[in-house]
Amino acid sequence: MNTLIEARNLSLRYGKKAALQDLTFSIPAGRVVGLLGHNGAGKTSLMKTLVGLKRPEGELRVLGLDPHTQRGQLLTSLCYIPDVAVLPRWARVSELIRLMEGLQPRFSADRARQLLRRTSVTEKDRVRHLSKGMVTQLHLALVAAIDAKLMILDEPTLGLDVMSRKSFYEMLIDEWCDGERSVLISTHQVEEVESLLSDVMMLDEGRLVLNISLAEMDQRFVALSHDPEAADAVAANHPLLRYRTQGRPTALFDGVPPQSVAHLGQRVRPGLVELFLALTRKPENEARQASEA
Repeated sequence: MNTLIEARNLSLRYGKKAALQDLTFSIPAGRVVGLLGHNGAGKTSLMKTLVGLKRPEGELRVLGLDPHTQRGQLLTSLCYIPDVAVLPRWARVSELIRLMEGLQPRFSADRARQLLRRTSVTEKDRVRHLSKGMVTQLHLALVAAIDAKLMILDEPTLGLDVMSRKSFYEMLIDEWCDGERSVLISTHQVEEVESLLSDVMMLDEGRLVLNISLAEMDQRFVALSHDPEAADAVAANHPLLRYRTQGRPTALFDGVPPQSVAHLGQRVRPGLVELFLALTRKPENEARQASEA
């Protein structure tokens, strides 16, 4: 199966509020996809829909199955971590491994123990004695020991320090991503995951405003770093975003900068953070752009 997720005209409402609006996308095998959006953009609603917790309008197949009507079958080949802090605090690690053996037919206790050897967590430890970073590593080890095709992570490193986040993502990429499985990661730590991603999806108020590989992103979006004296001329060509790079004014364009201003500066690669700010406009972003222009 080359396509793991296929969605067409996907919508979801909570009463009168539209959480998702007419999303069409697909995720093939072997991808690491970042799902980005402000709070309330629809990220968690989309993930709950993908694992069958919400029933949307439109067409949706995950691993070839209907997530709502075939959820039991789907969860044998899908891993979902909505919150890394949900492991029972009274349990020992060894007990959790035995529990997973009984609950998940595709779980490998030997594989879980092998993954735990990458951490400082031992089988004798109780969850309540572990730091939040260690609980996160334990949770990932348990989930990554499932022979699944798709992993969905909703803010997996929320509240962790930088070293714990780094360890989590290193373990995920090294031990689970093999070119055949895919991962969908929702996160606000855009800078930290950019180097891990193959693709990015951006949601803004329930709408999919960007769905692109990072290779395509580098070809499509161009930033122009210029002198302050050229600011008015550059702004007149309506860039997506104006910001600063190493103290210099910079303008982000969808495509090659117009010839009328291309000679006024130097082309630079825009980061994922700048692209996120440009495509998911919020009042705080508008204020930031005005102050930096």
